[in-house]
Amino acid sequence: MKDFKSVGKMVDGNEGDKCNYPYRLDTYGCGCQHDCKYCYAKSLLDFRGLWNAQTPSVANIADISKEIKKVKRNQVIRLGGMTDCFQPLEVLHRNTYKTIQILNRRRIPYLIVTKSALVADYADILDKDLAHIQVTVTTLDDDLAATYEKASKPSDRVKAILRLQNDGFDVQLRLSPFIPQNVDFDRLNALGIDKILIEFLRVNTWVKKWFDIDYSEYTVKQSGYCHLPLKKKIALIKNITGFKEMSVCEDEDTAYKYWQNNFNHNPDDCCNLRR
Repeated sequence: MKDFKSVGKMVDGNEGDKCNYPYRLDTYGCGCQHDCKYCYAKSLLDFRGLWNAQTPSVANIADISKEIKKVKRNQVIRLGGMTDCFQPLEVLHRNTYKTIQILNRRRIPYLIVTKSALVADYADILDKDLAHIQVTVTTLDDDLAATYEKASKPSDRVKAILRLQNDGFDVQLRLSPFIPQNVDFDRLNALGIDKILIEFLRVNTWVKKWFDIDYSEYTVKQSGYCHLPLKKKIALIKNITGFKEMSVCEDEDTAYKYWQNNFNHNPDDCCNLRR
Protein backbone atom coordinates (compact mmCIF):
# COMPACT_ATOMS: atom_id res chain seq x y z
CA MET A 1 0.00 0.00 0.00
CA LYS A 2 1.45 3.35 -1.04
CA ASP A 3 0.84 6.54 0.89
CA PHE A 4 1.39 10.12 -0.24
CA LYS A 5 2.19 13.36 1.51
CA SER A 6 0.00 15.97 -0.20
CA VAL A 7 -3.26 15.09 1.55
CA GLY A 8 -4.42 18.67 2.15
CA LYS A 9 -4.19 21.79 0.02
CA MET A 10 -5.67 25.25 -0.26
CA VAL A 11 -6.70 25.67 -3.90
CA ASP A 12 -5.44 28.94 -5.36
CA GLY A 13 -5.51 30.66 -8.73
CA ASN A 14 -8.69 31.15 -10.74
CA GLU A 15 -10.56 28.33 -8.97
CA GLY A 16 -9.48 29.43 -5.51
CA ASP A 17 -10.58 33.01 -6.15
CA LYS A 18 -14.14 31.89 -6.92
CA CYS A 19 -14.67 28.99 -4.54
CA ASN A 20 -15.99 29.55 -1.00
CA TYR A 21 -14.53 26.20 0.06
CA PRO A 22 -11.04 26.09 -1.44
CA TYR A 23 -9.47 23.78 1.16
CA ARG A 24 -9.48 20.21 -0.09
CA LEU A 25 -8.52 17.00 1.67
CA ASP A 26 -7.73 13.88 -0.35
CA THR A 27 -8.06 10.56 1.43
CA TYR A 28 -6.64 8.89 -1.70
CA GLY A 29 -4.28 10.34 -4.27
CA CYS A 30 -2.04 10.05 -7.34
CA GLY A 31 -4.86 8.47 -9.31
CA CYS A 32 -8.52 7.53 -9.06
CA GLN A 33 -10.13 4.20 -9.89
CA HIS A 34 -13.09 5.95 -11.52
CA ASP A 35 -10.63 7.16 -14.21
CA CYS A 36 -13.16 9.46 -15.92
CA LYS A 37 -12.10 10.47 -19.42
CA TYR A 38 -13.07 14.13 -18.87
CA CYS A 39 -11.30 14.46 -15.49
CA TYR A 40 -9.41 17.74 -15.09
CA ALA A 41 -7.38 16.30 -12.18
CA LYS A 42 -6.23 13.44 -14.39
CA SER A 43 -5.23 15.96 -17.06
CA LEU A 44 -3.09 17.81 -14.50
CA LEU A 45 -1.36 14.72 -13.10
CA ASP A 46 -1.07 12.23 -15.96
CA PHE A 47 1.55 14.05 -18.00
CA ARG A 48 3.70 14.37 -14.85
CA GLY A 49 3.59 10.63 -14.28
CA LEU A 50 1.53 11.01 -11.11
CA TRP A 51 -1.68 9.27 -12.23
CA ASN A 52 -2.28 5.58 -11.54
CA ALA A 53 -5.92 4.59 -11.92
CA GLN A 54 -5.33 0.93 -11.05
CA THR A 55 -3.57 1.39 -7.70
CA PRO A 56 -3.96 4.94 -6.34
CA SER A 57 -2.12 5.93 -3.19
CA VAL A 58 -3.73 5.80 0.24
CA ALA A 59 -3.29 8.75 2.60
CA ASN A 60 -1.88 8.11 6.05
CA ILE A 61 -4.69 8.73 8.51
CA ALA A 62 -2.22 10.34 10.94
CA ASP A 63 -1.33 12.90 8.26
CA ILE A 64 -5.01 13.55 7.65
CA SER A 65 -5.56 14.14 11.36
CA LYS A 66 -2.69 16.64 11.42
CA GLU A 67 -4.16 18.52 8.46
CA ILE A 68 -7.58 18.71 10.09
CA LYS A 69 -6.05 20.25 13.22
CA LYS A 70 -4.84 23.18 11.10
CA VAL A 71 -8.35 24.04 9.91
CA LYS A 72 -10.55 26.63 11.59
CA ARG A 73 -13.81 25.28 12.99
CA ASN A 74 -16.03 27.31 10.66
CA GLN A 75 -14.04 26.45 7.52
CA VAL A 76 -15.66 23.83 5.26
CA ILE A 77 -13.27 21.11 4.09
CA ARG A 78 -13.92 19.56 0.70
CA LEU A 79 -13.32 15.81 0.74
CA GLY A 80 -12.05 14.78 -2.66
CA GLY A 81 -10.40 17.44 -4.76
CA MET A 82 -8.02 15.52 -6.99
CA THR A 83 -9.54 12.06 -6.43
CA ASP A 84 -12.88 10.60 -5.35
CA CYS A 85 -13.01 9.97 -1.62
CA PHE A 86 -15.49 7.11 -2.18
CA GLN A 87 -13.70 5.28 -4.97
CA PRO A 88 -13.63 1.45 -4.60
CA LEU A 89 -10.48 1.61 -2.43
CA GLU A 90 -12.70 2.99 0.35
CA VAL A 91 -14.38 -0.40 0.84
CA LEU A 92 -11.01 -1.89 1.79
CA HIS A 93 -9.22 0.97 3.57
CA ARG A 94 -12.11 3.01 5.08
CA ASN A 95 -9.94 6.13 5.00
CA THR A 96 -12.87 8.42 4.29
CA TYR A 97 -14.93 6.80 7.04
CA LYS A 98 -12.12 7.45 9.55
CA THR A 99 -11.71 11.02 8.27
CA ILE A 100 -15.41 11.77 8.74
CA GLN A 101 -15.18 10.47 12.31
CA ILE A 102 -12.30 12.89 13.01
CA LEU A 103 -14.19 15.81 11.43
CA ASN A 104 -17.26 15.00 13.49
CA ARG A 105 -15.25 14.95 16.73
CA ARG A 106 -13.64 18.30 15.94
CA ARG A 107 -16.94 19.79 14.67
CA ILE A 108 -15.45 20.75 11.30
CA PRO A 109 -18.01 21.01 8.44
CA TYR A 110 -17.26 19.01 5.32
CA LEU A 111 -18.35 18.91 1.69
CA ILE A 112 -18.32 15.48 0.05
CA VAL A 113 -18.13 15.37 -3.75
CA THR A 114 -18.38 11.86 -5.17
CA LYS A 115 -19.52 9.69 -8.07
CA SER A 116 -20.17 6.75 -5.74
CA ALA A 117 -23.47 5.51 -4.32
CA LEU A 118 -21.46 4.24 -1.32
CA VAL A 119 -21.84 7.61 0.39
CA ALA A 120 -25.48 6.80 1.25
CA ASP A 121 -24.31 3.75 3.22
CA TYR A 122 -22.43 6.15 5.53
CA ALA A 123 -25.61 7.90 6.69
CA ASP A 124 -25.08 6.51 10.18
CA ILE A 125 -21.90 8.57 10.67
CA LEU A 126 -22.67 11.63 8.53
CA ASP A 127 -23.50 14.52 10.85
CA LYS A 128 -26.48 16.52 9.53
CA ASP A 129 -25.07 19.70 11.08
CA LEU A 130 -21.70 19.26 9.38
CA ALA A 131 -22.13 17.15 6.24
CA HIS A 132 -22.88 18.52 2.77
CA ILE A 133 -23.05 16.01 -0.06
CA GLN A 134 -22.84 16.45 -3.83
CA VAL A 135 -23.29 13.26 -5.85
CA THR A 136 -22.06 13.75 -9.40
CA VAL A 137 -23.94 12.51 -12.47
CA THR A 138 -23.15 13.26 -16.12
CA THR A 139 -25.91 11.18 -17.69
CA LEU A 140 -28.85 9.06 -16.54
CA ASP A 141 -27.96 6.38 -19.08
CA ASP A 142 -26.07 3.63 -17.23
CA ASP A 143 -24.65 2.12 -20.42
CA LEU A 144 -23.45 5.44 -21.80
CA ALA A 145 -21.78 6.38 -18.52
CA ALA A 146 -19.86 3.10 -18.54
CA THR A 147 -18.13 4.14 -21.77
CA TYR A 148 -16.29 7.05 -20.13
CA GLU A 149 -16.25 6.54 -16.35
CA LYS A 150 -15.84 3.58 -13.97
CA ALA A 151 -17.99 4.84 -11.10
CA SER A 152 -21.30 3.60 -9.67
CA LYS A 153 -24.17 3.34 -12.12
CA PRO A 154 -25.97 6.71 -12.44
CA SER A 155 -29.22 4.97 -11.47
CA ASP A 156 -27.60 3.90 -8.19
CA ARG A 157 -26.25 7.40 -7.60
CA VAL A 158 -29.73 8.87 -8.04
CA LYS A 159 -31.08 6.36 -5.50
CA ALA A 160 -28.33 7.42 -3.08
CA ILE A 161 -29.27 11.11 -3.46
CA LEU A 162 -32.96 10.40 -2.84
CA ARG A 163 -32.15 8.25 0.18
CA LEU A 164 -30.00 10.97 1.73
CA GLN A 165 -32.56 13.65 0.83
CA ASN A 166 -35.35 11.65 2.48
CA ASP A 167 -33.15 11.26 5.58
CA GLY A 168 -32.84 15.05 5.85
CA PHE A 169 -29.27 15.59 4.66
CA ASP A 170 -28.07 18.61 2.68
CA VAL A 171 -27.56 16.74 -0.58
CA GLN A 172 -27.73 17.71 -4.23
CA LEU A 173 -27.21 16.26 -7.65
CA ARG A 174 -24.05 17.67 -9.21
CA LEU A 175 -24.44 17.65 -12.99
CA SER A 176 -20.74 17.73 -13.67
CA PRO A 177 -19.52 18.02 -16.24
CA PHE A 178 -22.73 19.04 -17.96
CA ILE A 179 -22.49 17.47 -21.42
CA PRO A 180 -25.79 18.50 -23.06
CA GLN A 181 -25.91 15.76 -25.70
CA ASN A 182 -25.69 13.13 -22.94
CA VAL A 183 -28.61 14.43 -20.86
CA ASP A 184 -32.24 13.32 -21.15
CA PHE A 185 -33.84 16.48 -19.76
CA ASP A 186 -37.29 14.96 -19.28
CA ARG A 187 -35.85 12.21 -17.11
CA LEU A 188 -33.61 14.65 -15.26
CA ASN A 189 -36.48 17.00 -14.43
CA ALA A 190 -38.66 14.12 -13.17
CA LEU A 191 -36.18 12.73 -10.62
CA GLY A 192 -37.75 14.40 -7.59
CA ILE A 193 -34.44 15.74 -6.31
CA ASP A 194 -34.64 19.16 -4.63
CA LYS A 195 -31.21 20.65 -5.40
CA ILE A 196 -28.94 20.65 -8.41
CA LEU A 197 -25.50 22.13 -9.02
CA ILE A 198 -24.49 22.44 -12.67
CA GLU A 199 -20.90 22.59 -13.89
CA PHE A 200 -20.25 22.85 -17.60
CA LEU A 201 -17.46 20.86 -19.20
CA ARG A 202 -14.14 22.65 -19.39
CA VAL A 203 -11.71 21.37 -21.94
CA ASN A 204 -7.95 21.24 -22.36
CA THR A 205 -5.66 19.33 -24.71
CA TRP A 206 -5.62 16.23 -22.52
CA VAL A 207 -9.39 16.02 -22.14
CA LYS A 208 -9.77 16.34 -25.91
CA LYS A 209 -7.38 13.43 -26.35
CA TRP A 210 -9.30 11.11 -24.02
CA PHE A 211 -12.93 12.19 -24.36
CA ASP A 212 -14.33 12.04 -27.91
CA ILE A 213 -17.14 14.57 -28.44
CA ASP A 214 -17.66 17.59 -30.69
CA TYR A 215 -15.70 20.54 -29.26
CA SER A 216 -16.37 23.00 -32.08
CA GLU A 217 -18.53 25.26 -29.89
CA TYR A 218 -16.01 25.47 -27.03
CA THR A 219 -14.58 28.76 -28.21
CA VAL A 220 -14.10 30.81 -25.02
CA LYS A 221 -10.59 30.46 -23.63
CA GLN A 222 -9.42 31.17 -20.09
CA SER A 223 -6.77 29.77 -17.75
CA GLY A 224 -5.76 26.99 -20.12
CA TYR A 225 -9.31 25.73 -20.71
CA CYS A 226 -11.91 26.12 -23.46
CA HIS A 227 -15.53 26.83 -22.53
CA LEU A 228 -18.91 27.15 -24.20
CA PRO A 229 -19.95 30.79 -24.77
CA LEU A 230 -22.22 32.23 -22.09
CA LYS A 231 -25.12 32.69 -24.53
CA LYS A 232 -25.03 28.98 -25.33
CA LYS A 233 -24.86 28.06 -21.64
CA ILE A 234 -27.90 30.22 -20.84
CA ALA A 235 -29.91 28.53 -23.59
CA LEU A 236 -28.96 25.06 -22.33
CA ILE A 237 -29.78 25.85 -18.70
CA LYS A 238 -33.37 26.64 -19.67
CA ASN A 239 -33.88 22.90 -20.27
CA ILE A 240 -33.35 22.18 -16.56
CA THR A 241 -36.53 22.96 -14.66
CA GLY A 242 -37.35 20.16 -12.22
CA PHE A 243 -35.51 21.38 -9.11
CA LYS A 244 -36.41 23.66 -6.20
CA GLU A 245 -32.88 25.12 -5.96
CA MET A 246 -30.41 25.53 -8.84
CA SER A 247 -26.87 26.91 -9.00
CA VAL A 248 -24.00 26.90 -11.47
CA CYS A 249 -20.37 26.22 -10.56
CA GLU A 250 -18.43 28.31 -13.05
CA ASP A 251 -14.76 28.77 -13.92
CA GLU A 252 -14.92 31.42 -16.68
CA ASP A 253 -15.05 35.03 -15.41
CA THR A 254 -17.89 36.53 -17.45
CA ALA A 255 -20.17 33.53 -16.97
CA TYR A 256 -19.32 33.36 -13.25
CA LYS A 257 -20.58 36.91 -12.73
CA TYR A 258 -23.71 36.25 -14.75
CA TRP A 259 -24.75 33.17 -12.73
CA GLN A 260 -23.93 34.94 -9.49
CA ASN A 261 -26.05 37.98 -10.29
CA ASN A 262 -28.89 36.45 -12.29
CA PHE A 263 -29.32 32.76 -11.57
CA ASN A 264 -27.79 31.11 -8.52
CA HIS A 265 -30.12 30.27 -5.65
CA ASN A 266 -27.57 31.78 -3.27
CA PRO A 267 -25.56 34.51 -5.04
CA ASP A 268 -22.95 34.42 -2.27
CA ASP A 269 -22.35 30.68 -2.52
CA CYS A 270 -22.42 28.88 -5.86
CA CYS A 271 -22.21 25.54 -4.04
CA ASN A 272 -25.46 26.51 -2.30
CA LEU A 273 -24.69 24.68 0.96
CA ARG A 274 -27.34 24.72 3.65
CA ARG A 275 -25.56 26.33 6.59
